[in-house]
Amino acid sequence: MERLINLINVVSVFLMLVVVLSLRRQRIRPEYAVAWLGACAALFVLSRWTGPALWLQNALGLPDRPLALILIVFAVFMVVFYRFTVRISDLKDANIALAQRMAILEYHLESLHEKKQEHPGIVTDGQ
Repeated sequence: MERLINLINVVSVFLMLVVVLSLRRQRIRPEYAVAWLGACAALFVLSRWTGPALWLQNALGLPDRPLALILIVFAVFMVVFYRFTVRISDLKDANIALAQRMAILEYHLESLHEKKQEHPGIVTDGQ
């Protein structure tokens, strides 16, 4: 049982180091690093503080504290993953809107270019 808790501690510290190094190398944005660091810190604190894990173990009738801890860790990371899913969805919607606006601008540029080809003597705005 202690081995699993120690392994969870090592994994949380390792993940914190990976996030900090990624942030330092600018591979991850600060707002995402905060979410990951918060999840790793929660994992580390909950593995050392037995209160919440014991309460969950008793409430659900689980046989071991590490199992309750893994359940808590799973819940914390599910919240982080949900947050990222919402962010990715927003970015995808913004990307679609940007592509549509760009297509409209290209259409207008092509139509102006065609008008200029048809009537070479006409001067358009800015030319």
